[in-house]
Amino acid sequence: MSSDTIDTAGTQTKLARKITGPLLFLFILGDVLGAGIYALMGELSAQVGGVLWAPLAVALLLALLTAGSYAELVTKYPRAGGAAVFAERAFGKPIVSFLVGFSMLAAGVTSAAGLALAFGGDYLATFIDVPAVLAAVVFLLLVACLNARGISESLKSNVVMTVIELSGLVLVIAVVALMVGGGNGDVGRAGEFPDATSPGLAILGGAILAYYSFVGFETSANVIEEVKDPSRVYPRALFGALITAGLVYVLVGLASAIALPSEELSQSTGPLLDVVKASGAGVPEWLFSLIALVAVANGALLTMIMSSRLAFGMAEQGLLPSALARVLPNRRTPWVAIVATTVVAMLLTLIGDLSTLAETVVLLLLVVFLSANVSVLVLRRDRVAHDHFRVWTFVPVLGIGSCVLLLTQQSATVWLLAAALLAAGVALYFVARKFAGRPEQDATETARPDRP
Repeated sequence: MSSDTIDTAGTQTKLARKITGPLLFLFILGDVLGAGIYALMGELSAQVGGVLWAPLAVALLLALLTAGSYAELVTKYPRAGGAAVFAERAFGKPIVSFLVGFSMLAAGVTSAAGLALAFGGDYLATFIDVPAVLAAVVFLLLVACLNARGISESLKSNVVMTVIELSGLVLVIAVVALMVGGGNGDVGRAGEFPDATSPGLAILGGAILAYYSFVGFETSANVIEEVKDPSRVYPRALFGALITAGLVYVLVGLASAIALPSEELSQSTGPLLDVVKASGAGVPEWLFSLIALVAVANGALLTMIMSSRLAFGMAEQGLLPSALARVLPNRRTPWVAIVATTVVAMLLTLIGDLSTLAETVVLLLLVVFLSANVSVLVLRRDRVAHDHFRVWTFVPVLGIGSCVLLLTQQSATVWLLAAALLAAGVALYFVARKFAGRPEQDATETARPDRP
């Protein structure tokens, strides 16, 4: 008897459906909250001074536009592979589907590399002084082990880590509120831009970095085959998590500007730790550093879950070598995809520059998001047998405009790094085409129910 499962939308899958609505909400919230806010607040301060809240608010609005398109496409076509699946249906060109999917995959492993470097920065230095790249590589190895253990185990870990990382951000807001109540801090800094800076351009430039702190939502599209009742659950979890994260981010941005001058904040690789210390609240340095490490670790775990599932889905479609579609016999996790994505992320940590990695992630995802926004309009004429979410037509139109605008703001260095990653992907595409055919599962790798 086949171990494949079939959901209410009639979608058959080899993967185990164990993600409920609350788990999916926490999955998205955990990935968004851990996707850079603990690491990038200093970089953002260098762009906009004390007006940290503005690019965060703008980035939230831009993210919600593309999230609307994802909500429709994911519930209409609930298959692992995300934007690559949508592009294949919309454009009917395997090379287009591959480039979209591989852009998503490259963004995932690049993001994980950046988060691994953030893990090895000032927060880890509170406990142990080791080279950042070495710490990042060991960290990614541990993440891969948890990922291979199983989706249920990974998401249960995510619940705990999401609560911890959210508590850390609430702590930042609370201690600065007490600081202001005691007559300290400078509320006026929240409206100050750097000298000789155009406010509009500064906010737009800051929004590119801030966007990195929201892009975690797209990872959820690649675990949709493991979500129970996706048509009902997915939109609620997606919008709820994004709005929750956005409100927290804006408050953290305000708190950071009030607690520290932008000149100090912009020089820190552990910016929120410095904010807590500046508040004078007496929070132990080791405690907040531990919270920050958990937050960064959670973001990396969820990003690597997405990357491995995306590689699995693309291999299933024949867009990547078929070996990537192999799963562990009892755990039913895509072990070859997990190993491959982890090795690439380890190599990318050698770049050593968090800002460059973050901007490269944004560029690659803007390509993906542009495709998704166009796809939702093209596929409106395609009918499916089950109910699904439908977004207002003006939302993907505005989403297309926002992606084009942000793409024009990227630097040449970031374009070159993204182009190098995509060139490597094209080479893999032609390898897969040479050995085209549906991936076959060995008898020993036939998926069976996930054990507890």
